[in-house]
Amino acid sequence: MANHQSAIKRIRQTKRRTLRNRQYRSEMRTMLKKVVTATDRQAVEKDLHVAVSLLDKLVNRGIIHRNKAANQKSRLTRFFNKLPAAPASH
Repeated sequence: MANHQSAIKRIRQTKRRTLRNRQYRSEMRTMLKKVVTATDRQAVEKDLHVAVSLLDKLVNRGIIHRNKAANQKSRLTRFFNKLPAAPASH
């Protein structure tokens, strides 16, 4: 058990940050799944934009490493590019 006041405060801070980081990671995973499971190209494009923005925010906050974000963005973009183009409506 912590004996110093500063150590006790650090424990409290760590608990708060851990919960916050867990929420961010959960939100990230949910967004990535949403992109990959979507079937409509327009929906995927919109969700992809949101997911890329979210990944960039997590990098800036130090939640994930920038290379992990780059790999995720690349993976999602490749998935989007493999989707068949929407049929032209006349």
